[in-house]
Amino acid sequence: MAVESQAAGSRSVPRVPGAVPLLGHALKLWRDPFGFMTSLWKYGDLVRVDLGTMPVYVATSAKLVHEVTVRQARSFEKGRFFDRLRSLAGNGLATANGDIHREHRRLIQPMFSKDHIAGYSGIMSDNARTLANAWTPGQEVELEQAMAEYAINTLASTMFSTDIGRPAVEAIRTNLPLALKNLLVRAASPKVLDRVPIRANREFDTAAAHLTAVIDEVIKAARGAGHTDRNDLLSLLLAEKDLSDVEVRDELSTILFAGAETTAATLAWTFHELAHHPGAEEQVVTEIEDVVGDRPVTIEDVPRLPALRRVLDEVIRLHGVTMLMRRTTEPVELGGVVLPTATEVAFSPYALHRDPRTYVEADRFDPDRWLPQRQQEAGIAREDFIPFGAGNRKCIGDQFMYTEATIALATLLAQWQLVPAAGHTPKEVVSAVAHADRIPMVVQPRRT
Repeated sequence: MAVESQAAGSRSVPRVPGAVPLLGHALKLWRDPFGFMTSLWKYGDLVRVDLGTMPVYVATSAKLVHEVTVRQARSFEKGRFFDRLRSLAGNGLATANGDIHREHRRLIQPMFSKDHIAGYSGIMSDNARTLANAWTPGQEVELEQAMAEYAINTLASTMFSTDIGRPAVEAIRTNLPLALKNLLVRAASPKVLDRVPIRANREFDTAAAHLTAVIDEVIKAARGAGHTDRNDLLSLLLAEKDLSDVEVRDELSTILFAGAETTAATLAWTFHELAHHPGAEEQVVTEIEDVVGDRPVTIEDVPRLPALRRVLDEVIRLHGVTMLMRRTTEPVELGGVVLPTATEVAFSPYALHRDPRTYVEADRFDPDRWLPQRQQEAGIAREDFIPFGAGNRKCIGDQFMYTEATIALATLLAQWQLVPAAGHTPKEVVSAVAHADRIPMVVQPRRT
């Protein structure tokens, strides 16, 4: 099918085929978001898709994404995707623009410093050992659920260090998956459906409202109990006199949104990929035995496990963030095209990381592609791999996630080998992150 061109400033932009009246490309995005996003590079480095009647310009090359996120970042604000997130994360770091974003990032950045993450690492290790000791030989474990519970428990333990956070933990377990499952559908829906009570809207709104109410109660209780002198994120936020309770709530919600699903999906996919690539698994397990031995995993071990880091990077490359959006705040030239003010621009880390123009056998799991020599030979540049975004909008918790995932994997893999359960092949499902529908696995002792 021929590609239709649409004017945007000084030259035309290819319009992706397959749009339907009223819905545009939204139906294709709903039905197969991963296949749709990974196909767009074939039409050009900058292409147009329509969400209903709203045009969205998608940057499909690392060079143009770097323009949006780094070189010309000050000419963009958060776009429609983050507008739809506000009912969950308020005006926190994920959604804030301009001065609010810069001020809050300066306040919160120290909470994710090397020293603070080192302080959190003991909780991460304790939770991982608790999980490892709870499994029994031959037990079938639903990895998506188990890793989500580990990630949420760890986040909650570092955010709310006392029993005051228990109601929030339960609300997070119940409501956060529902909110995240429907976020992409909401972001990709035509504006005409914004107020229509379709299932995705109802589930998202209900889950977000419940989470917001519970976190508000936790903050109120913490204020009343003088909960400002502990080494957890809630205390650190409450101690900032420049933050109101609403702002504290928004930042906590943002951290929950950003941290829970990414970590859980990455951990679950890692076990899945290693089980299907025994050579990579053996390499990682041998490294863990040599570095850690029989003792608990500590923060000092994390940089001494490079094979495990390569595995994590490859899992994140293959199963990353589905789509992000920005909006121009002034006319911007992008790829030779002048985009007017208030133009929606999207990009997909998931698609970028599977681009065959950059990655050899892009859909194949190959952790050793991240060996420095191979990476150099392949010409993979820093801007080609942006699992946590880039520029001033880069995820503030990237090192927290790497530390948490490394400690969890090193702890669990040392004790258990996970074997895929018969009868189910995991499939990627629509969400903010490409997580699996189910990953049932059977645990077996690593050494007999």
